[in-house]
Amino acid sequence: MMLLAIEQGNTNTLFAIHDGTDWIAQWRTATEASRTADEYAVWLNQLLHMRGLAFDSLDGCIISSVVPQSIFNLRNLSRRYMNVEPLVVGDNTDLGMQVRITKPTEAGADRLVNAVGAHLVYPGDLLLIDSGTATTFDVVAADGAFEGGLIAPGINLSLQALHEAAAKLPRIAIQRPERVIGKDTVTAMQSGVFWGYVSLIEGLVARIKAEWGAPMTVIGTGGVASLFEGATTSIDRFDPDLTIRGLLEIWRRNTHLKDA
Repeated sequence: MMLLAIEQGNTNTLFAIHDGTDWIAQWRTATEASRTADEYAVWLNQLLHMRGLAFDSLDGCIISSVVPQSIFNLRNLSRRYMNVEPLVVGDNTDLGMQVRITKPTEAGADRLVNAVGAHLVYPGDLLLIDSGTATTFDVVAADGAFEGGLIAPGINLSLQALHEAAAKLPRIAIQRPERVIGKDTVTAMQSGVFWGYVSLIEGLVARIKAEWGAPMTVIGTGGVASLFEGATTSIDRFDPDLTIRGLLEIWRRNTHLKDA
């Protein structure tokens, strides 16, 4: 089995290939809602060729997307170039867990996939922090149920807003400053955003734990999560593979049910 897993966020889209045993290739591209199936195919075909692969070697596809207008084109990519009907997370897929929120259909596919991937590896109650376009904090109970959480603006989004709303503030790169007190505009902005987010994480983790009332393991993941490694003791583990692990498990669960 050669599986193409597509995880689409608001900023980046991940394409990953699993050969039945291991993840053998991963590529990222900027998310563009208007990109057509043919445009994806031209880009992906070149990358597959570099790994000695081709579309006809892929016999499965799973898609998780938080960009509804892109799903049509991603479906067509699978149908037209792989001759495979893709499994789209949210289309009556069996997640193997309960979604204990008021409106389960409103839970983002990325958050649910992360929950599946985390419960597969880590025991007990979990708090997942996914740092991407948005920063999400999600609670997964010991039985694997998704219990809800909260959504905050992502660190890149905050930097962008700061630059666009304040005429004299430049566009800067995210990095960990050596000092909290900045000595110029750039270091002041870097410190405010970086240490501000560390404080956001620490404060919300403390509040969530107090409200939950039981021990939790805190897992960090997402595109910029590694920035906070070593900067706070509030995150117990950093795991960049939560999403693709969850996608693989959902694929296996649903294809097993179809074959049963």
